[in-house]
Amino acid sequence: MSIKPEKPYKDILFEVKDQVAWITINRPRVLNAFREQTLDEMIDAVKLTREDPSIACIVFTGAGDKAFSAGGDFYAMKRLTFTNGSMWNDRMLGLAMAIRGVPIPVIAMVNGWCVGGGHELALWCDLVIGSEKSVFGQTGAKVGACPTVGATQYLPRIVGERIAREMIFLAKRFEAKEAESIGLINKCVPEADLLKETLAWCENIKSNSSQTIRMTKKSLNFESDQLYASWQHGMELLAYVWGSEESLEGMNAFLEGRKPDFQKFRLKNKAALEEYLDGFRKNLNAPPDMRD
Repeated sequence: MSIKPEKPYKDILFEVKDQVAWITINRPRVLNAFREQTLDEMIDAVKLTREDPSIACIVFTGAGDKAFSAGGDFYAMKRLTFTNGSMWNDRMLGLAMAIRGVPIPVIAMVNGWCVGGGHELALWCDLVIGSEKSVFGQTGAKVGACPTVGATQYLPRIVGERIAREMIFLAKRFEAKEAESIGLINKCVPEADLLKETLAWCENIKSNSSQTIRMTKKSLNFESDQLYASWQHGMELLAYVWGSEESLEGMNAFLEGRKPDFQKFRLKNKAALEEYLDGFRKNLNAPPDMRD
């Protein structure tokens, strides 16, 4: 009997075919950006595969031909604050841990945009294959968000410190061919061959020992599993970002199709610091009756 979720999914498609579980983010209207419900369904789908040991691997992909995932849905993220941010952050960590903890390989099959949180999703996967039209990158610096739930931990280990910092600080994007050349993805193929090549990978995995794969995936994850504390630290940093004026400026600018004005926050901070230093010079950091 094929495995099925307890309730029908609304944001994703789930299918097990020929011992491969396919999880498709089905929100093409927003470039497969995910919200809380999407994350819950992806977590459930990954864990559901544990109920069928004949499943050899999982493939994540996005509906349509424009995006794997553009990351978090800004209409969802704009609602976040320091108080409720854990409701989002814990889901992100939960999906990452589900992908890394499941005892079978997880493949990201990417066609189109794979940026922001969508790129972090690909980073959590064991293997990444992309079509020639794919674009990979971290957009947090452009929209006032922080990629601290995977990107800051994994990118330095995958592509090295220099490129990782370039991707994050400069929001640099890589087209698929260049992404392959720097080791950011495993393989770049023509769009017409993407599904065929992914299926070939799945067939290869099916012919190999599931016991060996389970043990070696756990062993391969050992060192980076020690980064759990860094994830927790990163999520706490992210909690302070949610709901801030700067993050809302970035997300609103994106939704309104304009360039964000982050410079005003630098100038505001400069004015605040100048006021503090002026008070220091005037001895305002002492009780009134003790000032010169």
